Amino acid sequence: MTNFFAILFTVATLVLLVGLGRKIAQYARTPAPLKIPTTPAPLTMPGVAFRLAREAVVFESLFKANKPLWIFAALFHFGLAVVLVRHLRYFETEVGPLVALVQPLALYAGLAMVGGLLLLLARRLVIERIRYITGGSDILMLVLLLGIGLSGLAMKGMVHTDIVAVKAFFTGLLGLELRPLPGDPLLVVHLLLVAGLMLVFPFSKLLHAPGLFFSPTRNQTDNPREHRHLCDWAAKLEEKRG
Repeated sequence: MTNFFAILFTVATLVLLVGLGRKIAQYARTPAPLKIPTTPAPLTMPGVAFRLAREAVVFESLFKANKPLWIFAALFHFGLAVVLVRHLRYFETEVGPLVALVQPLALYAGLAMVGGLLLLLARRLVIERIRYITGGSDILMLVLLLGIGLSGLAMKGMVHTDIVAVKAFFTGLLGLELRPLPGDPLLVVHLLLVAGLMLVFPFSKLLHAPGLFFSPTRNQTDNPREHRHLCDWAAKLEEKRG
């Protein structure tokens, strides 16, 4: 069991990092031949940075467009953020101040995460126009995330596992040292689902997370009259012709 999960998480981490890096590089290389910021848009780059921060942290455009969906998404994303920060304790030899800060919120964050996912899944299945454009991968991602959240909550409140041994396993893995991992069935399910998410993340619609920062509708200034917009390849072509 220990050897299997050591290999699995090593492979999953490599796939996640390499796949995510390649996708971000692809996003960065993709030309933006048109000036297409969604107006009203900032006129300066600091304004663009502030706009992107608002989109990434509070989902500003979603709040303006669809407030019920914003509530569902906020429950899931904010809950997930707290859960991820709390899980850093499994990779730290000593609990850091940020982990200690969110520790009392862990259970509520897990419930918010699962509640948001259930609402998002219900929206996909109940609303006819949304169900029409929903693919199997959309449902699969929600079910996968739900499985992770529910199995984590079950270990928190129902079937406890040896978290000291779990922490020892992951800190040992970071130091290239194998330490025994508990064989609790619920823990095995939880870790398998997490590894599965890591493996599919670079190839799924979940890439909207880094993709937001490369969207021309969000990362461009609204100054087409002041400055002529040329993407890199068009600028080089113009230089050759000139």
